[in-house]
Amino acid sequence: MFAFTSLGAKIDTGINKEPGPYVFKINGQVHHQIGSLLPDEGKPPMYAQLYIFDTENEIQNRMSIFDRDRECDKDNGVDKKIVEGLVRMFDESNELVKSFRAARDLLGGSQVQPLRLRLLHDRSKEAPQYSAPAGSEIAGLIVGDFSEDKKSPDVIIQDRGGGLRRISNLHANYMALQYPIMFPYGEQGFKLGIKYNCSGTLRVGVRGEVTMLEYYAFRLQQRRCEATTLIRGDRLFQQYIVDAYASVEENRLRYIVKNNKNLRSEVYKGIEDALLKGDVDGNNVGKKVILPASFTGSKRYMIQNYQDAMAICRFYGPPDLFITFTCNPKWQEIADALAFIPGQRPDARPDIVSRVFKLKVDELVSELKKGTYFGKAQAGMSISFLAHIFCCALQLNTPLSLSILQKAQPMLGRTNV
Repeated sequence: MFAFTSLGAKIDTGINKEPGPYVFKINGQVHHQIGSLLPDEGKPPMYAQLYIFDTENEIQNRMSIFDRDRECDKDNGVDKKIVEGLVRMFDESNELVKSFRAARDLLGGSQVQPLRLRLLHDRSKEAPQYSAPAGSEIAGLIVGDFSEDKKSPDVIIQDRGGGLRRISNLHANYMALQYPIMFPYGEQGFKLGIKYNCSGTLRVGVRGEVTMLEYYAFRLQQRRCEATTLIRGDRLFQQYIVDAYASVEENRLRYIVKNNKNLRSEVYKGIEDALLKGDVDGNNVGKKVILPASFTGSKRYMIQNYQDAMAICRFYGPPDLFITFTCNPKWQEIADALAFIPGQRPDARPDIVSRVFKLKVDELVSELKKGTYFGKAQAGMSISFLAHIFCCALQLNTPLSLSILQKAQPMLGRTNV
């Protein structure tokens, strides 16, 4: 209702038709897109256009978004007073909204020259990273021809037409444009060049700059000295986590594409691989981007770990047990973490559930390797790879065997084994 950009991903809504907690699942590549300032003739305003076009009926236009695909108007459960309050809050506090409102005032006046809105890629270097943003640091209005800035990393939004434009996930306003409710001041997010805050406990390497993965991992933490707006997002918070993870994976793939020559991809037998696949016509064989084994989930990653597992089985014999470790949302550790914010449910905080689950899995594996129950382990593999294989098997509906470790039950407590 208030997002400036659209989420370019195919959302799987069928997964929530079955009993169980809410799950946000997408297919395909994730990207954010933004259109023109004004809608085309005969089309209703959408996303950022709602802040500019027909603002006299803005409340009704926003509430009617959920009724456009219905044959008749029905009560959609949206409280009009809440929508009015949010509009007032954004007008007073959100710098992105103020920039779009300024464009509305110019478009509604006597201006006849072309008008564009430029969303700045980076804030002023003099301003601290987490200080309150200012309008001049976020966006700027362009009146007249501005063709010389076509190669700028800033996002240029035309007054009408021009189609949809994709926003890079390296843009500082990437998340604030998609989730204005979770970033009510228009705070800027990840950008290249964020320096580490040097302290006695942090070891800063040669890079000296925060990576995208480190930034989003930092934002997902809960702190007493910070507002809890983000982690109170419930289902929208789940979407934010998926969006952030997709951005991290895209950033990794971007690095591999740009540095493919440095990864010694020439050592791979590309011609022999193509012939084995039946590509006997050379015109059908294009330039490939080699995903190294260090990229989790890639073909070489799976093959390398599979060969390691088979080598262990060949020397020590097949495994004796196949353990399935499931999560209990009523674990005391999860309940204690949720108690800091009254009223939160486990399904609204997948970050806490996954952290506690990972700690308990590591504890179980550690006890098994120490020989507490079955003797000292002779060989083993990375638990992360085994968990990845298990997830793939579930997605492919592969039949899995299950053995119950009754001796481990006292250590696990309420854990299902």
